[in-house]
Amino acid sequence: MASKFTELAIDCADPQGLARFWCSVLGYEVRDQDDEIVTIGSPLVPEGRNRPGPVPPTLTFARVPEGKTVKNRLHIDVNPTDREQDEEVRRLLDLGARHVDVGQGDESWVVLADPEGNEFCVLASRCP
Repeated sequence: MASKFTELAIDCADPQGLARFWCSVLGYEVRDQDDEIVTIGSPLVPEGRNRPGPVPPTLTFARVPEGKTVKNRLHIDVNPTDREQDEEVRRLLDLGARHVDVGQGDESWVVLADPEGNEFCVLASRCP
């Protein structure tokens, strides 16, 4: 038997603020929170990790004292579901994302950073 991917933990300075941003990006909702940790997940699969088979992973934002210092070695890719890439990029910029250059060159994806500087990519194709 293999493991399944159920959660991605992200260190940050403001768990509540970053959780709000990613809830807006992904259409997720808060599952659990306190001053130090906020966990968000898909409202379509509320049972999450307890469900057999693949599930949309939850994101857990944990407060840490140190700031981000270098490019992420692991990042999230998002696919627009109901609009084209350029429209989704505009929406994410309005939510607080910003463009970043990580040396990607001229590619089909757009690299953005969330409000705490964590890089993520917006892919060109839509996935329902």
